[in-house]
Amino acid sequence: MSRPVIIVDYDPRWPLLFEEEKKLILEITQHKVLAVEHIGSTAVRGLAAKPIIDMMAGVHGSSDADECLPLLARVGYNHVIPEPDNQEWFYCLGKGPHSVGYHLHLIRYRSNHWNKHLLFRDHLRKHPDIAKQYEEVKKRMAEKLGSEREAYTESKTSFIESVVAQASERHPQ
Repeated sequence: MSRPVIIVDYDPRWPLLFEEEKKLILEITQHKVLAVEHIGSTAVRGLAAKPIIDMMAGVHGSSDADECLPLLARVGYNHVIPEPDNQEWFYCLGKGPHSVGYHLHLIRYRSNHWNKHLLFRDHLRKHPDIAKQYEEVKKRMAEKLGSEREAYTESKTSFIESVVAQASERHPQ
């Protein structure tokens, strides 16, 4: 049985933990990673979240992502999930315990996938009322779905897509 989805109150240490991890990732991968962004709920001040720092590392393509795997393994990214059906998202890597842990997504830099994550994060940062709605959805789904982590993630999709659509209308790229 998988661990239950647990949502905790915002922790002001999350941005600091991200900055430390970003520095480590950029050092260990050298020029392979072009940028690292803090994404997900822990990147939005005041938003309750699972205590996992989500990050995107932008790379040129899949070969660079492949070359990053052994480098990132040296600093604890040993849980690797390939994303073979996505031309823009190559891997999700995990590090650390559930609280506080890290998820690192190796993504094609400045791809649609990359841009959508930033658009969603930035829209929540600018609109606390929408961030609060998202928090309520997450708490309700965590309570309802318990340990069904994939179902929990899927249950948030329509809300996320609606926010991305709204943000795209306000700020077309």
